[in-house]
Amino acid sequence: MTASTSPDSPAPAPGTGNTVTTAVPARLDRLPWSRWHWMIVVGLGTVWILDGLEVTTVGNIAARLSEEGSGLAISSAQVTGIAAALYVAGACAGALFFGWLTDKFGRRKLFMITLAVYLAATALTALSFEAWWFFLFRFLTGFGIGGEYAAINSAIDELIPSKYRGRVDLIINGSYWLGAIGGSLLSVVMLNTGIFPKDLGWRLTFALGVVLGLVILLVRRHVPESPRWQFIHGRGEEAEGLVSAVEREIEEEKGERLPPPDREITIHQRKSIGFGLIAKTVFRDYPKRAVLGLSLFIGQAFLYNAITFGFGAILAKFYDVPSGRTGYYFAVIAAGNFLGPLFLGKLFDTVGRRIMISSTYLLSGVLLFGTAWLFGRGSLSAVTLTACWCVVLFFASAGASSAYLTVSEIFPMETRAMAIAFFYAIGTAAGGISGPLIFADLTESGVVGETVLAFQIGAGLMCAAGLVAAALAVRAEQRSLEDIATPLSAASSPKAS
Repeated sequence: MTASTSPDSPAPAPGTGNTVTTAVPARLDRLPWSRWHWMIVVGLGTVWILDGLEVTTVGNIAARLSEEGSGLAISSAQVTGIAAALYVAGACAGALFFGWLTDKFGRRKLFMITLAVYLAATALTALSFEAWWFFLFRFLTGFGIGGEYAAINSAIDELIPSKYRGRVDLIINGSYWLGAIGGSLLSVVMLNTGIFPKDLGWRLTFALGVVLGLVILLVRRHVPESPRWQFIHGRGEEAEGLVSAVEREIEEEKGERLPPPDREITIHQRKSIGFGLIAKTVFRDYPKRAVLGLSLFIGQAFLYNAITFGFGAILAKFYDVPSGRTGYYFAVIAAGNFLGPLFLGKLFDTVGRRIMISSTYLLSGVLLFGTAWLFGRGSLSAVTLTACWCVVLFFASAGASSAYLTVSEIFPMETRAMAIAFFYAIGTAAGGISGPLIFADLTESGVVGETVLAFQIGAGLMCAAGLVAAALAVRAEQRSLEDIATPLSAASSPKAS
């Protein structure tokens, strides 16, 4: 990386550092898949397993918490309604707060801090003795998880080569459902009063989440800072050194020399970017992309809340499934959720973003409308309803994961974490806070028509988001992040070297 001294070079903006020319983005994008990339995936992606474990566990233990002798005076509706809404509210607040810090202080510092916040809050949730304590630490657990979304999605997209970015991002976000499977099966054991007392099993479930988080924290220590963030924030030598070390490691692993990078970019180094510039960039310079991001997040948030936040209550009220056995059913739909990104992820890099995003959203919405119709007619059993949900969520999970991928790659690098945080917070607040409150009442009522309405709301918004994606989705497949959205610090667009 070299400093630019040409008299014709644009002058740095006030408050910025040197003007430098670098090939770091191109060097990262041309890397073949390697053990180093697997380390990134394991170190960062596994936190979604924790999130899945958290949300699923709470959904499955809701009925147990409301039972006499649980050690906590709380109702099932409070767990799936108020506590779920507070968890999501915390995630929204955490995404915005930590997203800003992530763009300012770097990806690595924040994805260590946010995991620590999650671990502490989860441990204290296990010690709940009153409803207010449970609510407080559900909020703080969400606060840590929301920060994880911003810090980790920005780091993943900046470290993974453009050829693989789509499928890796989708599979990592989809790994949430591995945690959901674990949480479902774990709840079956923990809610078995023949093994654990009513007031202990659910507490141990949260404690196991802490143990898993500590393991992830140990692995994550080896994940580096994003070189893309480093070279823009005046740490160019560190970026060059890190990328050179990775290149040497991969050349030794593959036994061959890497091809030279094919382009460079000239940028003005800067320390930070204010909220005003971020907002102006997102909404004035990229208004269509802003509409796209909001549509995708709102659609998937409502669909998932329509199905998951009343899951146990629906099975119990309409099909008399015991609270200790709902975990088996949830494990099935969680498997469908994980298999969707796993099998469809590669198509987002080959067939393309626009076709795949719009089709997964539309298909899942139409299929959920069909499920609602069958449910309303009384044509489904607990098993067939679960099978229908499994198919719906096979497509919906790939679509929902692509929402995170989309907002993390279609805006300039300096705004990436804040863009993820903003769209996650706004979209999720619309569907993830109001959703649990609406759907908890609808599914708790025991009235078939009200549960059908819950399904239809989620399906309708998912279809609407699919139509927006068909019109506005960005063709980002296999393109460098700097080509999709030129960095705000760029003195020139990326050019062939």
